[in-house]
Amino acid sequence: MILVDLTIVTVATPTIIEKLDASVNEVVWVSSAYMLAYAVPVLIMGRLGDRFGSKKLYLTGLTVFTLASLWCGLTTTITMLIVARVVQGLGASMITPQTMAIITRIFPAAERGKAMAVWGATAGAAMVVGPILGGVLTTGLGWEWIFFVNVPVGIVGFVLAMRLVPSLPTNQHSFDWLGVALSGIGLFLLAFGIQQGHQEDWAPWIIAMIVGGVLTLALFVFWQSRNKKEPLVPLSLFRDRNFSVSNVAITVMGFVGVSMGYPLMLWAQAVRGYSPTQSALLLFPMAVMSIILARPVGNLTDRVHPRIIVGTGFALSIVGMFSLATQIKPDSQIWLIAVFQVILGAGNAFIWAPTAATANRNLPLNLAGAGAGVYNATRQVGSVVGSAAIAVMMDSRISHFLPGAAAHGDAGAAQITDPQAAELFSKAMQQSFLLPASLYFVGLAAVMFYEKPKHVGYGAATHAAPAATPVEAVSPE
Repeated sequence: MILVDLTIVTVATPTIIEKLDASVNEVVWVSSAYMLAYAVPVLIMGRLGDRFGSKKLYLTGLTVFTLASLWCGLTTTITMLIVARVVQGLGASMITPQTMAIITRIFPAAERGKAMAVWGATAGAAMVVGPILGGVLTTGLGWEWIFFVNVPVGIVGFVLAMRLVPSLPTNQHSFDWLGVALSGIGLFLLAFGIQQGHQEDWAPWIIAMIVGGVLTLALFVFWQSRNKKEPLVPLSLFRDRNFSVSNVAITVMGFVGVSMGYPLMLWAQAVRGYSPTQSALLLFPMAVMSIILARPVGNLTDRVHPRIIVGTGFALSIVGMFSLATQIKPDSQIWLIAVFQVILGAGNAFIWAPTAATANRNLPLNLAGAGAGVYNATRQVGSVVGSAAIAVMMDSRISHFLPGAAAHGDAGAAQITDPQAAELFSKAMQQSFLLPASLYFVGLAAVMFYEKPKHVGYGAATHAAPAATPVEAVSPE
């Protein structure tokens, strides 16, 4: 639900503009408001889960998220929709760190990989299911249903969590209020500045916000190193090489997951004349592969070195993305797009789950919430940067090939009938698509530094050892 809502609005943008009489910039903020409200407090929420109980924070966040989803669907003005999305993002920030922390604490290290693989595979599939679901619901039922669909899922999820998720022991943390303030202010200034920069033509006040955010976060890191009690983000987390590498990898995935859909969806609707549903279904083969491979990859996670499995994923993704870029043209073959999407989906399946499983595997259980908060914060910052960067890239390329056009106009709402204009627009989207494709090289370079996780013996011995019980896994000792 949380990650679907990062991308579900993309395909519905033209419809929301029409139905709510909104400007394009206002509709961009429907997504931006959610991402900002999600990114800023997620670090804090991880620590709150450690202190007050992951299950309590999860249920509270799920309630906020579900009610806010209902509010989004019932709104009749763009302003109230943006406000409701802020509340929805706050609910999401409460939920996400708890899911990862609960899994880390209730499964012993030797079996944690399979469990985290399900979590990671769900996250990977959700990022591509969003546009598909958004297209189907917008075309069939109306834009409101991209939010209403969360309500029954949220209710079922709440009931199941109440019955099945254990209440885990809490840790009596001394709360780092200065760290909370510095991280919240720094992330907000940085994320807001990056997200809004292309809309404001990178005005001096936007640059000042970004610089201020970087300096505030630098001050936050300095304070964390000096805090002798209990810092919000223990810097010792990053002494674990696998945790640090996983954060780089998931930041890349956050960037790519949000940014790749914009040029592809605009090209599909503007050049090929596809409906929102037809455009979104271009991503269907990728989503299917992510789901099909979830279990096999999960079984490999506890038996194969993460450098091999995640490195394979990034290599496949590079092949899939650059091959897919060659098909962003007026006369492309749909079957080739499907083939390259299959390759890309396979690559993503080998990244999301193993990265999530490897990130927290070596961390002590009392830092599960902190580790989950950092991991999800870096992914979300990657999404915010990716959204802003692809907008700047599309503006630049369209201005180059079609002077006077705007990347955030109604380009995706109607088909371009002039063959020459369609050819030039395709080139602009193709070159824009190369930005997220190139980011995969950063991820591939990073995961080459993975080392063998502690407490895991690859091969048959892994399954021969007796598994710890959930009680043993969460005991203070």
